Amino acid sequence: MKVVICGAGQVGFGIAERLAAEQNDVSIIDTSPRLIQAVTDTLDVRGFVGHGSHPDVLARAGLEAADMLIAVTLHDEVNMIACQVGHALFDVPTKIARVRAQSYLQGHWRDLFSRDHLPIDVVISPELEVGEMVLRRLSLPGAVDTVSFNDSNVVVVGVRCQEDCPVLDTPLRQLTDLFPDLRAVVVAVNRNGKTFVPRSIDSLLAGDLAYFVAHTDQVSRTLSIFGHDEPPAQRIVIGGGGNIGLYVARELEQRNPKARVKIIEDKISRAEEIAQELNRTVVLRGSALDRTILEEAAVGDADTMIAVTNDDRVNILSCLLSRELGAKRMLSLLNDPAYPAFARGLGIDAYVNPRQITVSKVLQYVRKGRIRGVHSLLNGAGEVIEAEALETSPLVGKPLRQLDLFDGMRIGAVIRAGRVMLPRGDTVIQARDRVVMFALADKVKRVEQLFRVSLEFF
Repeated sequence: MKVVICGAGQVGFGIAERLAAEQNDVSIIDTSPRLIQAVTDTLDVRGFVGHGSHPDVLARAGLEAADMLIAVTLHDEVNMIACQVGHALFDVPTKIARVRAQSYLQGHWRDLFSRDHLPIDVVISPELEVGEMVLRRLSLPGAVDTVSFNDSNVVVVGVRCQEDCPVLDTPLRQLTDLFPDLRAVVVAVNRNGKTFVPRSIDSLLAGDLAYFVAHTDQVSRTLSIFGHDEPPAQRIVIGGGGNIGLYVARELEQRNPKARVKIIEDKISRAEEIAQELNRTVVLRGSALDRTILEEAAVGDADTMIAVTNDDRVNILSCLLSRELGAKRMLSLLNDPAYPAFARGLGIDAYVNPRQITVSKVLQYVRKGRIRGVHSLLNGAGEVIEAEALETSPLVGKPLRQLDLFDGMRIGAVIRAGRVMLPRGDTVIQARDRVVMFALADKVKRVEQLFRVSLEFF
């Protein structure tokens, strides 16, 4: 696949890195010679210095032969114009744009991005995606990662196994015997920095980060089985009143009337703006690193401190200071891929990564076959994929135990006619079933092959 990316910042670099590693033909455009030099020195991609919305620059990058244009510069308008130019002058089949300003995304303007106006096939709003992930974490405080599939009927949850986890040293196959009505499957484990697909004879150890797939109504119970039965957060302090902080506070006001929310915002103009927009949320003007402000926000009594400023270092330090003051849990926004491991070493287990969320959204449209959803896990070590099985798929028609197809991958759920089923050895996948599965990064191409239409079908 030939892809042109506009924007060589952290998001653009992350997308280029992932696509280049999968042997795609990638060109990347940015106005910064330094960023282009850094990308081309590191990755097997072609770099072009210039404005991503200029036709001559897009032509030099080879857009006329491209299958996809991905516009993720820092400026919404540049991204939108790049897609318009790609459509009008180069007839690019798929155009993806990152749009951050919430004004463009309001429901009554939904026709803006139609083919007759601004022909953008996929609009990505990292702030909304991150905000929803934060809200899921607040409702499931025992989880360190959560992703929804199949219209939220199936949830993939990452959970840290502590020393007191009740199911440590228990072979996974025994979990079915111990909890016969539990509809959850452990599909991946990260142990000492290495990710693997567990076998039924494997056991979980203290310190493991385990990912399980479960029906939505089974998530809380499964977390409890793993030793995490913390109640949903009700007293919440948000450090940072940007788009993400405002979105989370506004949604909490609507979804959780019992929640008591406080926002700390450093810029006085922004603090006044969000104070006028919110009804029950207390807005404090000051720095999330100011101990006095944190004490005024009663962070010591908070169930969760959420640090979502634009500075990773401020987020990390704010969480550490909040923990010292007594906050029960911390959740940090981390953009730099080098920071999560560092943050975990400091005791911050829960974080959200906008770059990973954006890359996952793009991958959904890069993946071949009947792929309905994709989410990258553990900094690209693997992916959770939702796909539709076709009549020609080798998955269809035989019990799973008879299929020798699952090295490096594991099925977590099968959805048939809206019903979520736990996969077992005697499960037979039928055509049109939806399958949610985890695959290690080097097995993703194999997953695509399993869900592609065979020429023999015609």
